[in-house]
Amino acid sequence: MKVLFCSSEVVPFAKTGGLADVAGTLPPALAALDAEIKIVMPRYRSIDVKKFGLKKLNDDTWVGKLGKNIEVYFLEKNKYFDRDGLYQDKGVDYPDNLERFTYYCVRTLNLLKTIKFSPDIIHCHDWQSGLIPVFLKTLYKNDPFYKKVKTVFTIHNLGYQGLFPAEEFSLTGLEKEVFSVNGLEFYGKVNLLKGALLFSDRITTVSPTYAREIQTTEYGCGLEGVLRQRKTDITGILNGINYEEWNPGGNGALAKNYGPDSIEDKYVNKADLQKQCGLAVDAKTPLFGMITRLADQKGLDIFAAIIDDFARLPVQFVLLGTGEPRYHALFESVAKKYKNTSISLTFNAALAYKIYAGSDMFLMPSYYEPCGLGQLISLAFGTIPLVRRTGGLADTVVDYDPFTRKGNGFVFDRYESGALLETVKRSLCVYQDDKAWKKLAVTAMKSDFSWKKSAKQYLSLYKELMKK
Repeated sequence: MKVLFCSSEVVPFAKTGGLADVAGTLPPALAALDAEIKIVMPRYRSIDVKKFGLKKLNDDTWVGKLGKNIEVYFLEKNKYFDRDGLYQDKGVDYPDNLERFTYYCVRTLNLLKTIKFSPDIIHCHDWQSGLIPVFLKTLYKNDPFYKKVKTVFTIHNLGYQGLFPAEEFSLTGLEKEVFSVNGLEFYGKVNLLKGALLFSDRITTVSPTYAREIQTTEYGCGLEGVLRQRKTDITGILNGINYEEWNPGGNGALAKNYGPDSIEDKYVNKADLQKQCGLAVDAKTPLFGMITRLADQKGLDIFAAIIDDFARLPVQFVLLGTGEPRYHALFESVAKKYKNTSISLTFNAALAYKIYAGSDMFLMPSYYEPCGLGQLISLAFGTIPLVRRTGGLADTVVDYDPFTRKGNGFVFDRYESGALLETVKRSLCVYQDDKAWKKLAVTAMKSDFSWKKSAKQYLSLYKELMKK
């Protein structure tokens, strides 16, 4: 089984979000199942050749390794990729993004001939690689080299579609007929993600619930009709996490390592977090953590509506994140007003580890969440997620029942500030029972969301596709 991964970002080389985590951690899990994986991505300015031990393959391609045996090819084109950002400059999209990622898609397909790698599956991720399935069914359809190649396209977040002005369509090199209602045209614009949905052989999303949600008007972002048209070809496969990275038992950033059998040591990390954040050191005060992009999608609008009521509860609150200016202003005022809060409007990897380990609860009141990594990481650290029932949050967090003592978190349904506050108060009631809470933390830590199960599902999908 030969598989080519096409992703515009891959950890540890380049990252802006969860896409990079998936593209960097799923391939090793597939390789462990004897799949031969290769990856192609752009070589951005931020990718250090010496740091990653990259070697020059030819004039415009470098090659490196992910893990022990996965080759990663980096396409070098200074005109397009020698920039500070991957897709944006100071929050504004690069005006030539269509041209940049058309080049990436074309060059990726041509590279396969250079390296003599004929994949069974080309697995594309998000709009940046969305033209590859389109090209294979149009411009490359008569080339025998690609005749047996099947494509899988993964939607990581339907909200990001790769929209461009109609007058730029010619940059793709596609025939004019492809810019139609049955092609890449979308309300008068070019939509790369729509093209991928129509031309790929199979479509996956990053959780089963999200696969169903995006076929509705509420969550379909205008593409629900296209998705319903292809509903038999859509599969939701839950993302996993790398437990070697997110391991409270062996993390150098923590004040003290701990595990399910030493849950008491988690409170050493709580005290350490309280000290670092300027909060009163008190093991009994429930501490809520939040690591997020400050945007409505993440539930910040309903949280903002109850922030005063929340902060007046006998709790502590630590926030780490950046985003919309109005939320920066809101949380700056919260920090000044309430001494039981700590607000860090930045990105700080070391502090993130400490928040996951030192918090008692982890807030994720998202409006929608394709999969979510925060709740999976918090579970690994025995920090109890408090989430809204949507997307991957619905597939991973089971509402705690104080009578049966089953569940691994707290869940609310209605996207309303009142429902969020009510669930916060419900979690506080359980927190008062120290024995029950520690048992809940241990249950959380024993949750298994590794890539092993998901990799098997992907491999099964690949094999099914090859039979057709």
